[in-house]
Amino acid sequence: MFTWTFWILAIWFVINAIWMWFELDNQNLQKILGWINVAAVIIGFWVFYASTPVAAISTWFNVLNYVNILLAATQFYFGYRKNHNMTVQH
Repeated sequence: MFTWTFWILAIWFVINAIWMWFELDNQNLQKILGWINVAAVIIGFWVFYASTPVAAISTWFNVLNYVNILLAATQFYFGYRKNHNMTVQH
């Protein structure tokens, strides 16, 4: 379970990061990706601490979990920021 989850989360991280950078102005997508990343972080930490670790990837699994937190925070920033480029009508 440890190795499987690591590779699924690693592939998801790469796809997610690439997709995020090409769609920075799509706030709805950024919110969705951010919340999916929250689930990925919860699952990642749960598997990391609840499963029997594999020594060869244990450190990388932990690093991936923390980098996913940073990616989710970045996605929430882009998803929930106010767009100052739009004109305000009074």
